[in-house]
Amino acid sequence: MTPSGAAGEMTPSGPAWELLVPAASAPARARGRALQAALREAVRTGRLAPGTRLPSSRELAADLGVSRGLVTEAYEQLTAEGYLRSDRGAGTWVGGAARAAHPRARDLAPRPAGARADFLPGTPDLSLFPRAAWAAAQRGVLAELPHQALGYPDPRGLPRLRTALAELLARRRGVVADPERVIVVSGVAQATTLLGFVLHARGARAIGVEDPGSPEHGTLYASAGLDAVPLPLDDEGLATGPLKESDVRAVVTTPAHQFPSGIAYSARRRTELLDWARSVDGLVVEDDYDGDFRYDRAPVGALQGLDPERVAYTGSVSKSLAPGLRLGWLLVPAALAEEVVERKRTMDLGNPVVDQALLARFMERGDYDRQLRRCQRAYRERRDTLVSALEEHFPGTEVSGIAAGLHVIAALPGRYGPPEYFLERTAAAGVAVRPLADYGRAVERADVRLVLGYAHQSPARIRDGVRLMAQALRA
Repeated sequence: MTPSGAAGEMTPSGPAWELLVPAASAPARARGRALQAALREAVRTGRLAPGTRLPSSRELAADLGVSRGLVTEAYEQLTAEGYLRSDRGAGTWVGGAARAAHPRARDLAPRPAGARADFLPGTPDLSLFPRAAWAAAQRGVLAELPHQALGYPDPRGLPRLRTALAELLARRRGVVADPERVIVVSGVAQATTLLGFVLHARGARAIGVEDPGSPEHGTLYASAGLDAVPLPLDDEGLATGPLKESDVRAVVTTPAHQFPSGIAYSARRRTELLDWARSVDGLVVEDDYDGDFRYDRAPVGALQGLDPERVAYTGSVSKSLAPGLRLGWLLVPAALAEEVVERKRTMDLGNPVVDQALLARFMERGDYDRQLRRCQRAYRERRDTLVSALEEHFPGTEVSGIAAGLHVIAALPGRYGPPEYFLERTAAAGVAVRPLADYGRAVERADVRLVLGYAHQSPARIRDGVRLMAQALRA
């Protein structure tokens, strides 16, 4: 419908007019609703601009080959809704209340923009996702899942998955895992928020976090009303002196492979941390974000196994399978279990049933263990490639945190600094890197120390990325 003849009058020509043709061809019973929907969409999207005069009901009915009553009813309905306006004796016009819609869906997923090489930590190689095995498990689940299982689930998660998780975590991570205390969550972020809400309801207003540490912890606990208190590390883990002086009664830790420094808490520090928790009737939150990936010796067991009543343990499949699955777990002390489960119930009524059953089957059949072994082989090769490339292109670099996980800490010699210059040159060359200083206020900022993720890149791309960094500095 485009204006012609009298200014702003709709005539039977142009794209907007064509929108009404399918409506006129709809089955008789649906024709009126179809005509109303077509007119409404034309106004909403701006194809019929405000102030456009519509044909009389008689003219439009004749042009479309429908009854006049159908058009009259459509005009009256859209006038009542505000899309049209009608002046007695002056015709029907497009009103000014509706605004053109913008049917564009943005993608806000975090990705480096236009990077030629990406060393940002935290992402696994998503091409290693076991599509064939996952699809086979999905077919099996859909074939065997009873109809009643598709109702609202236990907010803790399907018993089948909680049992499979308890067995897996006890075997691989040394946790004390009672299926009744395992809660299926959408990831460590939800586990963190759940605990934050429960601690806040119990009167807590602050929680300790590692410094340096994951910046997400502070944001997540703030959403639950808790202030994140940064606590420094030493060579053995979280320093207990500042912890005792802080007056917090809960602290978040990554003891198996501290993020981002890469150290594993010493046996002495683990003991001291649990002694502190017992002395203040406190809680240690253990984020075992990549505890399965240890390359040069057996993985360090989870802290939770030493005292399951003082440690809340959480992890997910984000590094082992894919973060987009949004599946994780939380093991809670008995004293917190009921409150956490109730908060989980009111938050989302439980996780998707089919996805839970699928992951349970995947674990029961040994596919999850096979996936972990596959990832370990690939990531060990990529770690070695990164260390070798740094030795070649940045001689004298000290690399730490390499025994486990998906990233390393690279401390470059002073001649590659200052940090601002290094970061400016690498960014200009299209290489995405993150300095250790981004992860805590206790980090010395005078040296070039980088947190380099390697798991998501092939060995060839790792070598090329390090070479690009070296070329950027020479330029």
